[in-house]
Amino acid sequence: MADVYLFKLASQRTGYLSDRQTLIAQNVASANTPGYKAVDLKPFDAALRETALSMTVTNPAHLTPTAQEVDPPQTSEADAANATVSGNSVDVEGEMVKLGEVNRDFTEATNLKKIFHQMFMQALK
Repeated sequence: MADVYLFKLASQRTGYLSDRQTLIAQNVASANTPGYKAVDLKPFDAALRETALSMTVTNPAHLTPTAQEVDPPQTSEADAANATVSGNSVDVEGEMVKLGEVNRDFTEATNLKKIFHQMFMQALK
């Protein structure tokens, strides 16, 4: 089932969400650090559109890199309009909203994986 595109896409989505949650946690942890600029990943759908090309394995003995090894997540600075006097641009309330979005999206991706798995199990019966 690892070769099924839907499972691979759902796994990449959960990896992206994990990376995004890590960046949000770093932003919250640095909320009182002078000069710290909040960062976030670009949206997953934008990253998908940019990765239209894929590496091809020419020999079965070759190791294939993961999507994150080929194109590691790029951080983009968040809007600095809310920067404080110290130059810190972390909006803790906004970061908490982002964390809620990550939680919702992770639950959605996990539920999709479960549905795909159940669908395959029904097809095999």
